[in-house]
Amino acid sequence: MKQRLPWLILCLYLSCYSAEAQHLFSNSKNFTRQDTLRGSITPERAWWDLTYYHLDIKVEPNNKFISGKNTIQYKVLKENQVLQIDLQQPLKITKATQNNKELNIKHDGNAHFITLKDQQKIGSIQSVDVFYEGHPKAAKNAPWDGGFSWKKDTNGNDFIATSCQGLGASVWWPCKDHMYDEVDSMLISVNVPKHLMDVSNGRLRSVKEFDHTKTYTWFVKNPINNYGVNVNIGDYAHFSEVYNGLKGKLDMDYYVLKDNLEKAKVHFKDAPKMMKAFEHWFGPYPFYEDGYKLVEVPYLGMEHQSSVTYGNHYKQGYLGSDLSGTGWGLKFDFLIIHESGHEWFANNITNKDIADMWIHESFTAYSESLFLDYYYGKQAASEYMIGTRRNISNDKPIIGEYHVNNEGSGDMYYKGANMLHTLRQLIEDDEKWRKILVGMNKTFYHQTVTTQQIENYLSQNSGIDLTAFFNQYLRTIQIPTLEYRIDDSVLKYRWTNIVKDFDMPIQITINNIEQWLYPNSEWKTLNNEKTISTFKVDDNFYVNTKKL
Repeated sequence: MKQRLPWLILCLYLSCYSAEAQHLFSNSKNFTRQDTLRGSITPERAWWDLTYYHLDIKVEPNNKFISGKNTIQYKVLKENQVLQIDLQQPLKITKATQNNKELNIKHDGNAHFITLKDQQKIGSIQSVDVFYEGHPKAAKNAPWDGGFSWKKDTNGNDFIATSCQGLGASVWWPCKDHMYDEVDSMLISVNVPKHLMDVSNGRLRSVKEFDHTKTYTWFVKNPINNYGVNVNIGDYAHFSEVYNGLKGKLDMDYYVLKDNLEKAKVHFKDAPKMMKAFEHWFGPYPFYEDGYKLVEVPYLGMEHQSSVTYGNHYKQGYLGSDLSGTGWGLKFDFLIIHESGHEWFANNITNKDIADMWIHESFTAYSESLFLDYYYGKQAASEYMIGTRRNISNDKPIIGEYHVNNEGSGDMYYKGANMLHTLRQLIEDDEKWRKILVGMNKTFYHQTVTTQQIENYLSQNSGIDLTAFFNQYLRTIQIPTLEYRIDDSVLKYRWTNIVKDFDMPIQITINNIEQWLYPNSEWKTLNNEKTISTFKVDDNFYVNTKKL
């Protein structure tokens, strides 16, 4: 999800390498026991593998109160009798049961350790019912500071939505709240006042009416990450279309406030355009079985899987502004394109540890330029990408600290995107680059991954050892600087401000003739046939230059 109007808003939207690299490029801060319980694969998490959730809740808008239970089904991987479930205060777990036996629960902040009575046989499928209730954290500035958004539409109807990236799904429902283990499938039942509708992930399975309420039940067939699960409640109108995609017919459904129906029918034409461009660049949409939805919400938007939320006020760009400053950013609705790009990078390919959030955000920020490339050409895409560099802060490394639920810098967006744009130049073959991106989504289809897996994949499939390249851009705040001096027809050059072994080739133009240089940390010399009257580094490479 995210990014934004210059850097200040970008900051708001965000909020397994060598020991040597960890030491040199650390995002040091003090972490607590709660950070470790939240961000690590604890022994009480490691022994069981999620297979299925049934989240069954009641939402009471007048009291800003939720209650219900989550049935958690799992496969036993090794012997243990204690499992960790996460739920953030002020919500409370009221009880937990297995096989109709109430279980003892030890509470440790937002982590809750349930002692099981029945033997947990290796290979068996078990389930636990976790009951909870309370007033969930109200989002102060969703989606950056998430939770429940309790709003009203212009007609006075309740307009409610959840958002929880980074903060964690346990801010509103009890779950195994760590990125490494995605549930295989999920049922979501939400009881709401009778005049309202709930829209959640996957496909609508049933609607049950009661005296004063309705329960909407949605089924997610594909694996889904915890923060991708959502509840959206409002006075919705619905329209749909069928997209003929790479895997056949894809249902594309749109849920918007009733007053915005006609406006949305025109504006949401960017959605099938997005699908066509991204299936070209990344391969088939990863969730045909669950369909694709755009759902209007009372905040900016988020990449909830198969239920992308939208709050860009039916404007082009980002709330009517161009993040790149080039004009190209006003050729599309930023929220539709960016958040939908996450269906491939975040929802299909998901990081195991939030420290590797760049895997989600760098590729998705880069997808904005690929959308432009598909419809307006390579030059437009390049200009947009180069323009987004004004949003880069270089405040800290892109990769965060592992095992403590810690994201890296917000530069994971446009610095990461420009890193990938630079890599495209190094590969020097756009069809090969496209096949790498398509292959990446096929290789890691519906998987959680580490940075090292992605780095290795890109090195192997590009045919370039990218070790130093990724150390430079992901693990430091140093931007490679090409130092050079010109003496008549002689060019001397070298890289400075670089990590060990950084030797990235770069394309330059001398006297209007393009050529490659192969600098490293040592001075090199190029003898040109004629006096060097003009010298320029290709702007598509994210580097600095310094003439001596």
